[in-house]
Amino acid sequence: MLHALRFMFYSNLEHFKGMAGYELDGVWYPRVTKIVEIKAKPALYKFYAEMNNFSEGEAVKRQSASEGTLIHETVEQILLGESPAIDPVIQPAIEAFLEFLETKNIQVDKDCIEKKVINFDERYAGTMDALALIDGKLGILDIKTSQSIYRDYNLQTSAYMAALQSDVKNLQTRWILRIDQAKKCSNCGAALREKGGREKIRLPWINGSQSEKSKNCDHAWSKTQGDIELKEFPYWQTDYHAFLGAKKLWEWENEYWLKQLGYI
Repeated sequence: MLHALRFMFYSNLEHFKGMAGYELDGVWYPRVTKIVEIKAKPALYKFYAEMNNFSEGEAVKRQSASEGTLIHETVEQILLGESPAIDPVIQPAIEAFLEFLETKNIQVDKDCIEKKVINFDERYAGTMDALALIDGKLGILDIKTSQSIYRDYNLQTSAYMAALQSDVKNLQTRWILRIDQAKKCSNCGAALREKGGREKIRLPWINGSQSEKSKNCDHAWSKTQGDIELKEFPYWQTDYHAFLGAKKLWEWENEYWLKQLGYI
């Protein structure tokens, strides 16, 4: 049901063009993030299953997205050298990010923050978060506000890597920078994440399973703390082949609209 809803809500061609791609210099290109949506997301289905109904899930998702966008935009302003006002709702995450910047030498090209990239050969476009120099290596920096770094992100960043190969000399790697916040249990190490108006406890995993101590713990929660994780993914070609496979499937799924556009 969720799969069908995802792909059948376009009301007309202009709606499809605006939702699924970019028009750049008079040419329409499908958007990287929209292409990647073709991949099934079991964690998302589980999220909806935990809701009382579909509408409640959509409301939580919208609020979560709004909070994530707020973190994202604030971080980008900081990377641009600005001093933005920090919303109290996201203050722990931003304070942790500022502390992280002091200890990790990250240099960004200010002209390449939220920059559109185009792959003319494969005919797609996307918006990369930043081009950064970290530990002497030049690469794509993608900012996420999720509770984990998911493998799906590699599809998105590999598409950006391929699009920039001919334009950016010495492009070597890519990173996911995850910025989040949660309360921590001092007894068992569990995390209480408050996002989208919803509280969710994440128990720690030990040797492949959740400990009985965590399951039965009378949690003692700390104040909300920022949670920062930077992970490098230097080998992108295999992920890119998978992205192109997803693109073929996405084109098949949206053949009706793409034929009207003359894209296929």
